[in-house]
Amino acid sequence: MFTTNASRGLPRHRSRSLAERYRRWISRALVAALVVSLLWLVVAFHLRGQWMFALLFLVLGASLAVVFGRRELMSHRYVFPALAGMGVFVIFPLLYTVGISFSNYSSSNLLSEERVRAQFLERTYQAEGSAFDFRLYREGERVWLYLEAQGEETSIGASRLISEPLVDSESGGSLAVHPAQSPPAGEVLGMREVIAERERLQRLVLTTPEGVELRMAGLRHFAPILPRYTENPDGSLTDLRDGTRLTPDREHGFFVDGEGERLTPGWPVAVGLDNYARVLLDPDVRGPFLAIFVWTFVFAGLTVLFTLAVGFVLASLLQWEQLRGKAVYRTLLILPYAVPAFISILIFKGMFNQSYGEINLILEGLFGIRPNWFTDPAMARTMLLIVNTWLGYPYMLLLCMGLLQSVPRDLYEASAVDGGGPLTNMFRITLPLIIKPLTPLLIAAFAFNFNNFVLITLLTGGSPDILGASTPAGTTDLLVSYTYRIAFQDAGQDFGLAAAIATLIFLLVMGLSLLNLRLSRVEV
Repeated sequence: MFTTNASRGLPRHRSRSLAERYRRWISRALVAALVVSLLWLVVAFHLRGQWMFALLFLVLGASLAVVFGRRELMSHRYVFPALAGMGVFVIFPLLYTVGISFSNYSSSNLLSEERVRAQFLERTYQAEGSAFDFRLYREGERVWLYLEAQGEETSIGASRLISEPLVDSESGGSLAVHPAQSPPAGEVLGMREVIAERERLQRLVLTTPEGVELRMAGLRHFAPILPRYTENPDGSLTDLRDGTRLTPDREHGFFVDGEGERLTPGWPVAVGLDNYARVLLDPDVRGPFLAIFVWTFVFAGLTVLFTLAVGFVLASLLQWEQLRGKAVYRTLLILPYAVPAFISILIFKGMFNQSYGEINLILEGLFGIRPNWFTDPAMARTMLLIVNTWLGYPYMLLLCMGLLQSVPRDLYEASAVDGGGPLTNMFRITLPLIIKPLTPLLIAAFAFNFNNFVLITLLTGGSPDILGASTPAGTTDLLVSYTYRIAFQDAGQDFGLAAAIATLIFLLVMGLSLLNLRLSRVEV
């Protein structure tokens, strides 16, 4: 005998099957809606010419439909969000960066060729010798524009024009004008009224019967605005002002005139390995790149070494049994870790000020010296290491304190029996026991400082600059800040070159990470 549901009078197993069916249809409907949304994004990006984004969402939508549409792939549904996130936020940006590195993508080459051509065709110029003096006439509520050519001849045809009433064009826009034999009846407005109406007149476009547009060119003048370029059947453009012919240079992505001068904006084109060749073969780029590359490894390595040394020594002192007030010292030593890094960096920037900073005032009072912390390359790098050691030692302190707790006390007692001292205990017992579990954390700290963008940007900004470099490069720049300056702070914003450097950085870091993991015998 079935147990029935009190509210519906249905058998319990039947009620469960209906609920399961509803859940299944709801989940399928949600998946279908998500797939349709992704396909809409594919179409939208394709229409805008962004084929890489269209391909990304096409792959994402297809994989979503396959994984959630086939029952035998049910176990993969749980890992699909993680894989999709890795694909969207890790793999795709990496591939997109690599793709940009093979192009001339920059601030001068952003738009597609069609949009560049349309932008040239939309350009206009003010025709010379065809200006019109104008006066405003008012009769009751209505106001007219009366225009009279400055010369006897005009390229428009009529030398006198009158507009429709301005009351029909309160906020500017287009207004038709017609040939006139004489000024309209009414009161002529003075200069004060013209100035009061100036903003509306500046937005006004007067269209003659021939289709010529007239715009305000002064407090008393309107002039025809003519299209500057016209398109030829072979794809070139002709400058209507002087007849100059602009031909598309699809190898470099620019329109060029007869003298070979490039006109901006341009469009992105594939340049092959040119950006990588600039990094490796161009002396003006290769020299700063190699100097910054070496300094990046030195900075990351010395930071890890100094922070580890300071953290290990302080952790060892805090383990000293005869030391009183350990809790107070531990709290004070960890405080730099609790303060946001950007606040500490800005405070240090003021303290290292060459003219008014506290550090130079103390050094001058004690030793009579005032180091040039921000203008001398060696002193600037020293300052970075000092500040980064201060910011990083609490992390190493916490790690060493935890690892020192795991060292058996019996080993120290046996060492004392054999006559071992503090140095013997440190190099024969403590360091060998903690260095193996500490190695992966040291590698992570090295990777973090390898890309320590915040410290460089806030403290030195990469300065002092490297003289003779064709790209913005500084003696304190790391590779990550150097790439950022090329992409966003350089006048040309050379994204292609920055992407090539970023790709080289990725390959170097990946190789060094694999090497470090193998040397530290960490299974990948």
